[in-house]
Amino acid sequence: MYTFAPMLEIEFKYYLDHQAELVKKYNGKFIVLKGEKVIGSYDSHIDAYNKTVLTEKLGTFLIQHCLPGKDSYTQTFHSQVIIHSLA
Repeated sequence: MYTFAPMLEIEFKYYLDHQAELVKKYNGKFIVLKGEKVIGSYDSHIDAYNKTVLTEKLGTFLIQHCLPGKDSYTQTFHSQVIIHSLA
């Protein structure tokens, strides 16, 4: 099942549950979700942020790149670790 941080849980679950229909309407856009509603659609993340903070309080909305598949909401970070023995 889904694992959510307490903040913006509703918005992220709404995106996951409605991803297919949202992609049909907003494919490639950065959508702003508040509750279970799309309150904006923008061409870039920075535009979505800059325009939304004019009317909404930080932490009350989710900006999501609207694309098909898990890649739109999943990131993998790789790090290089060097283990050096002191012996």
